[in-house]
Amino acid sequence: MDQNQNQRRALDGIRIVAFEQVLSGPFATELLADMGAEVIKVERPGVGDVIRHWDSVVRGLSSGYVWLNRNKRSLTIDVKKESGKEILCRLAEKADVFFENYAPGVVERLGLGYGRFKEVNPRLIYCSLSGYGQDGPYRSVKAYDLLIQGEAGIIATTGYPDRPAKAGIPIADIAAGMYAALGISLALFQRAQTGQGQFIDISMFDSILSWLGYFPHHYWHAGEEAERVGMRHHYVTPYGPYLARNGEYVNLAVASARDWEVFCREVIEHPELLEDPRFSTVEARRKNRAVLEETFEKIFLERDHTEWLERLKTAELPYGEVRGIGKVLAHPQALARRMIREADSPVGRVPVIATALRMSESPARYDRIPALGEDTEAILRELGYDNDAIETFRREKVI
Repeated sequence: MDQNQNQRRALDGIRIVAFEQVLSGPFATELLADMGAEVIKVERPGVGDVIRHWDSVVRGLSSGYVWLNRNKRSLTIDVKKESGKEILCRLAEKADVFFENYAPGVVERLGLGYGRFKEVNPRLIYCSLSGYGQDGPYRSVKAYDLLIQGEAGIIATTGYPDRPAKAGIPIADIAAGMYAALGISLALFQRAQTGQGQFIDISMFDSILSWLGYFPHHYWHAGEEAERVGMRHHYVTPYGPYLARNGEYVNLAVASARDWEVFCREVIEHPELLEDPRFSTVEARRKNRAVLEETFEKIFLERDHTEWLERLKTAELPYGEVRGIGKVLAHPQALARRMIREADSPVGRVPVIATALRMSESPARYDRIPALGEDTEAILRELGYDNDAIETFRREKVI
């Protein structure tokens, strides 16, 4: 048990009904659960969240489910049945937040839309997360992380000139989940001032579009479509991993005039590059990237990566290694920051990656990953259902 487990947290007392599945939604609500919110995850009886069945690598549990669902309570109800809807409505009446990440129109067809809930609970914050948002011509288009990466420009700008690539992690899901968690937090803050809830519309497409950074500006003002530049930076060079003599990569960034001079003189010991007008500015180096990169690649093959890293360190330039997952999990900084914790689960204590949120007065919690439906009966009792009602729900397969 973490020594901070019993301290007060930022979202203590906040109840979130999470009608969620797979990745973007569960990521959002886990961020809030880590900070103390009570998150009631609604799952299908006997089946649960789809991601529960993607693999069984965590001693029989799905890696995705373990990643995304700590600190939550699992309630299994069949919301297609009227009594199941009634349970969910009763929950929403007593909740601070109702969250859903189904395709637009699904919750409305089930009779669980914002219009119904705000009448009985005007303080309710209702967050809908979808692929393309609640309106627009793509509203009903099915969306997965890979597809959004393609539609929103990530694949076109990632990879090498002869072949595109997607980001290795599901960035569209994660970005949307982070915006959802932020939106809910902001809405809770606003409600504290106004007393009113509101509707939040989060789109995976919008989330990635807002992450495109400088690419749109180069298109608007220079007519440039971003090229694919492999492991390099689109507009700054040298910037990226370079292969050293021993087969390891050296990662570095040279982004200022001062750093460029130090890099040439002290690190690679080629001061003649400073006199070449093709490389005198950031923009000039970008225009002559091909010849400059070829020069760097040959230079870095002259020494082992450890020597290059030491030179960069001595010169006080930004540097790093290119680590695989095993080395990342053993990273001295990860260990010092206690980024690997443990949580209870149906198969015992399992390691989890800690939240990146560090708040002095709101320590994150790492309680448990719930078994399917393990909190159903307790939640129903909290809502006022007695033994007979619960038994009826079981008999009718509502829970």
